[in-house]
Amino acid sequence: MPATNDRTGPSRAAARPFTLWREVVTAYAAPALMAGTAGVVTGQADLTVAACTSIAGTSAVVAFLVGAWLRHGGQPRRWTTTLPRVVLTALLVGATTGAAAALGWFAAEWLPARTSVHAAPWLRRLRIDLPVSAVLATTIVTLRWRGTLAKARP
Repeated sequence: MPATNDRTGPSRAAARPFTLWREVVTAYAAPALMAGTAGVVTGQADLTVAACTSIAGTSAVVAFLVGAWLRHGGQPRRWTTTLPRVVLTALLVGATTGAAAALGWFAAEWLPARTSVHAAPWLRRLRIDLPVSAVLATTIVTLRWRGTLAKARP
């Protein structure tokens, strides 16, 4: 029997709507597996630990916050549906990355300088881990949300 490329059936993306809990689990598992594997392969114990804590944790939190904000209780904000996908993604990435970078700086620089928390190597990692995780999680969640939203319209 010859192979056919039948595109008349529903696509995989159309069959799978945007589900916040699924996005959050994926946002945690994907970076934890990838960075954890890289840490094990390269022998970097700090990367292996950070993979399951600051990297994956930040991704999951950002995915939850951005996804919940985009869904807005089932009624998305009008401007989030009318802006071009790239513009919406860039705006949200800028906002979340700025917040994550500020939090990373606060944890790595401000806390040790003004409190009894000592400057540990894992604190310095936060300046990079938090913003990078925020960029990736925001981009993926925003594009997934807009992709499922476009398929739901008639």
